[in-house]
Amino acid sequence: MDFIELIKAAVFGVVEGITEWLPISSTGHMLLLNQFLTMNVSADFWDMFLVVIQLGAILAVCVIFFHQLNPFSPSKAPYQRRNTWTLWGKTIVACIPAAVIGIPIDNWMEEHLGSPFVIAAALIVYGIAFIVIENCREAKAAAALPGAGNHPRVGRPKHFATAESAAPATRSELADAEAPIQSLDELDWKTAIGIGLFQVLSIVPGTSRSGSTIIGGLILGCSRTVVAEFTFYLAIPVMVGASGLRLVKYFLKGNVFAPMELAVLLVGCAVAFVVSLACIRFLMGFVRKHDFKPFGWYRIVLGVLVIAWFGITALI
Repeated sequence: MDFIELIKAAVFGVVEGITEWLPISSTGHMLLLNQFLTMNVSADFWDMFLVVIQLGAILAVCVIFFHQLNPFSPSKAPYQRRNTWTLWGKTIVACIPAAVIGIPIDNWMEEHLGSPFVIAAALIVYGIAFIVIENCREAKAAAALPGAGNHPRVGRPKHFATAESAAPATRSELADAEAPIQSLDELDWKTAIGIGLFQVLSIVPGTSRSGSTIIGGLILGCSRTVVAEFTFYLAIPVMVGASGLRLVKYFLKGNVFAPMELAVLLVGCAVAFVVSLACIRFLMGFVRKHDFKPFGWYRIVLGVLVIAWFGITALI
């Protein structure tokens, strides 16, 4: 048993558990990490590992949101069970665009767009998008303040009623309170499908699946909490399906797991699960008070550093 490889698998699990849920691109970070920390495994195993390790992360979603996602819960009233089934329906429908468009070109995208420079470009472009979208939301909310007191939104905090009384609130809180969709029950089918269409953008490495869906949700009028939670739910069928497909491809090529390879995969998934538990709770708490601009700035800085590093490396 090579413990060095297990340690490497644990490191990849930590990166997966953090970056899968924060809108900063898990695949991009995993591919970049592989440039500096290479696992001693076959190319086929690495391609499979890069996707299947996500099962650990998705298990964390199932654990944390088990009650919300369980339509058979005896503690739920009949209407709540119907709402849960409806939520599952919206989740499945929203995943169809990614399946229809993403699966046929998945291998081509990995082969042709997996370079550090493509990843860096996607990090920067979508980082800028986060900042611009959040600034636009804040400006729109601020512009609506003078007339807000005459038409208060149902359930809207009282300190958002007028421009004067809104002073204690931050601009990001104000912008989020103005979002038309404030709960998952208010998320209609059209918006769910729209978010699913944005999810297709994540086939480009460095874009981020959660990043693309969050951007889509914000543009379509969701609050940060709603779009973050719906993003977690969307990950279940997408990541389970992608992992299953990648395992089938792996075994159809005649591959089998050696004991060491199985240990590496299990360690990676287990660490990703534990780290994801903490990361999901952090993100849900963070978005209640803050916007996504810090993640946008992080993406831009990382993208610039990646271009600089690999540009200098290429010249040397």
